[in-house]
Amino acid sequence: MKQWYEKLFESYAERYDQETFTQGTKGECDFIEEELGYDKSLKIIDIGCGTGRHAIELARRGYSVTGVDLSEAQLNRARKKAAKENLQVEFVRHDARHLPFESQYDVAIMLCDGAFPLMETDQKNFDILRSVTKALKRPGKLILTSLCGLYPLFRMCDRGQEAGRGEKSHFDFITMREHRVLRYIDDEGNEQQITANERYYMPSEIIWLLKSLGYEKVDVRGATLGAFSREEPLTPEHFEMLVIAEK
Repeated sequence: MKQWYEKLFESYAERYDQETFTQGTKGECDFIEEELGYDKSLKIIDIGCGTGRHAIELARRGYSVTGVDLSEAQLNRARKKAAKENLQVEFVRHDARHLPFESQYDVAIMLCDGAFPLMETDQKNFDILRSVTKALKRPGKLILTSLCGLYPLFRMCDRGQEAGRGEKSHFDFITMREHRVLRYIDDEGNEQQITANERYYMPSEIIWLLKSLGYEKVDVRGATLGAFSREEPLTPEHFEMLVIAEK
């Protein structure tokens, strides 16, 4: 049986590129470049690359990037976009929990909930972190964004509002998971409906998970679309958090 994210991305590549949350690519890549010290000799792997927006933008700037995703439809869109600009980007299909790489990359990025934290169990999410860590050299850097657990807790407890997003949603405070009905129009113009299941993480959880995998430095900041910065403190108003981990 296909998971919700597999069904969603079967026919949601062109429309994905039109979503408002995909419009901050250049600013986000500005931040990535700064974190890399503008060193174009570094090899980057983009996990859950989707239609390749970050991988392609970084390739435009002269970086060597490998894009990985579970959805062949998303990858096909990414390949066409790169080919149209004559950009050399390797896009390959892999399950992020079982990447076939070991100490091959200097930097890994997982942005806009790329793969993590969409998995249906905490173990599978952790497997992604472990697999990505294995793919990194030492020293190596991981830059990711994740759903922030402070956001639903603050909305529910301090404001008396619903913690969920969407028309029909339920947030489980024990599992820190939101189950919501997601309606969307696919690339063929058909209306679709799925039930999404996403995991919100507390900053302390992310830090502990990454420290347990051998990262020596973990910085957690607020994530603002198109304007990532180490200078932005994380607050309960942040729907996503930006995590920079170094090993």
